[in-house]
Amino acid sequence: MLAEIIGPDILILIAVIALLFGGSQIPKLARSVGRAQHEFKKGLDEGAKDDVEPAPAAKTQVEVPPTPATEPTAATAPPASPIEPPPGSTN
Repeated sequence: MLAEIIGPDILILIAVIALLFGGSQIPKLARSVGRAQHEFKKGLDEGAKDDVEPAPAAKTQVEVPPTPATEPTAATAPPASPIEPPPGSTN
């Protein structure tokens, strides 16, 4: 889209910006855009530097003993009894 703005289109765009912001505000606007661009590049450089540095050593993990189960397991559960139909039902 920006590649299509050439010739008189740029002049019209500059005139509209001058009307909207006024002549005294344009240098302030350009300065803030320049500072934002500088901060962005600085952040990119810091991010690239962080990627290159080795990661800090991992912390030693402490082994936690397993907690006892609250429900009986298959090894300790009583044997299942066959399901009997309720009295008075016809099966």
